[in-house]
Amino acid sequence: SFYYGTFPAGFLWGVGSSAYQTEGAWDVDGKGPSIWDAFTHQKGKVFRNETGDSACDGYYKVKDDIQLLKELKVNHYLFSISWPRIMPTGIKTEQLNENGIQFYNDTINSLLENNITPIVSLYHWDLPQVLQEKYGGWQNISMINYFNDYANLCFEKFGDRVKHWITFSNPWAVAEQGYETGEHAPGLKLGGCGAYKAAHHIIKTHAKVWHSYNNTWRSEQQGMVGISLTSGWGEPVDPHSQTDRDAAERYIQFHLGWFANPIYRGDYPEVMKNYIGRKSAQQGLGTSRLPTFSVQEKTYIKGTSDFLGIGHFTTRYVLQKSFPFLQVSSYRTDHDLAELVDPTWPAPGPKWLYSVPWGFRRLLNFIKTQYGNPLIYVTENGVSEKVQCPQLCDEWRIEYLKGYINEILKALNDGVNVKGYTAWSLLDKFEWNKGFSERFGLYHIDFKNKNKPRYPKASVDYYKKIISANGFPNPREVENWHQKAMDTCSTTRQLLATDSLITHMEMVTEIVLPTVFTLCILISIVLLIIYLRNHT
Repeated sequence: SFYYGTFPAGFLWGVGSSAYQTEGAWDVDGKGPSIWDAFTHQKGKVFRNETGDSACDGYYKVKDDIQLLKELKVNHYLFSISWPRIMPTGIKTEQLNENGIQFYNDTINSLLENNITPIVSLYHWDLPQVLQEKYGGWQNISMINYFNDYANLCFEKFGDRVKHWITFSNPWAVAEQGYETGEHAPGLKLGGCGAYKAAHHIIKTHAKVWHSYNNTWRSEQQGMVGISLTSGWGEPVDPHSQTDRDAAERYIQFHLGWFANPIYRGDYPEVMKNYIGRKSAQQGLGTSRLPTFSVQEKTYIKGTSDFLGIGHFTTRYVLQKSFPFLQVSSYRTDHDLAELVDPTWPAPGPKWLYSVPWGFRRLLNFIKTQYGNPLIYVTENGVSEKVQCPQLCDEWRIEYLKGYINEILKALNDGVNVKGYTAWSLLDKFEWNKGFSERFGLYHIDFKNKNKPRYPKASVDYYKKIISANGFPNPREVENWHQKAMDTCSTTRQLLATDSLITHMEMVTEIVLPTVFTLCILISIVLLIIYLRNHT
């Protein structure tokens, strides 16, 4: 049932984005290539072979996009720094790019001038390509020191103004989709070992960066360093079945616990160690495919998060499913479970993203119980649509935001320590291997128009009302928000239709007319030659 009430005073409301998905300007002003530049430039890796070369042109539109943030009346903006934009090869001793450093300085300063708090992620998947080519990226332990150098440069250059740092955004996807399935950059299919090895190095890197900040910068800058972990909720198909309950627990531990357990409890979840260890032994391997932490490393890693960032999108029903003995195992078969969905769950866009708000409250309560009720910021939560045509009256996104934000309010009443919420995302943007076919934005972008204009969807108006009211005050007011949002989007839709017509007219003017004019000149020349031949 829906709960009417407001959030505590000082609760932070924001929106998010990431560098590669929005900035564009992939080789401009001294930026080095990232693994995503290299990956998207290979044919067949991304839907329709689309790239983030220009993305939303965010590099050139910082001031415009900050105006959108002001429109929304958000408290904070979560964005990521592109490592190769400020350190082209990823190696501090080789080269720094002052243009890139200036770009982020200007962005941070503009946000603060407009009373918007920057929350900055150091890594949203765009590893410098040089580090991938030279060392194998996150498969190599040398990344720990290279990343720590990069993080310390960011603390030095921006830490006087940035007080909320995220080391890694959704490292699960970096490890599993980058080094196991190969769906994401760098596109490696190192089945059974690649994801675990990458994650191991990422966790150690996170800890090193936290200690660097703690020892060198904290006393002067007084900021916080955390990590952002993305996880669905796993609900047992039969809550009375112990095997289904165990399978649902494994689902969470193999997603969230993989990274959160070492940071909050000092080691990988026991269930991961047991299952991967047993399957490795069945394969005849002398050691587990899941690496181990030494006693010193466990102590070093435990407690290295001032807050926990949580990304959450959807829920699955989970049941036990034993995979037959496989000579080549994988992360997907290691946890012996199957995922199901309820066909009645709304799925407005892609088939992976079902709207199941109640799963969010359960996930937040799980975190409270498992990890000692840490300080939580929701760092990613939103829903996408599959693009057929522009959909500005995004009623399903309004329902999604309303439902999920309401579950956070219920979790707060359960005693969960949530301090902020970040809607994902500010803009329609490049969605990794899905290209531009999925749209998460509160603002629609017309990517066919060279100026990439932004148009507010109905959800902008609705989210703005939630922020202003700091929650859901009463049924009548909340219902009124819905109607006003739908009225606003009708006006915007007319504006978009007019602008699209103008864009088409401009294309006619810029392409068709010059072509016709050129053809006319050519025909005239041919006719003149024929005429002159006939008369000589």
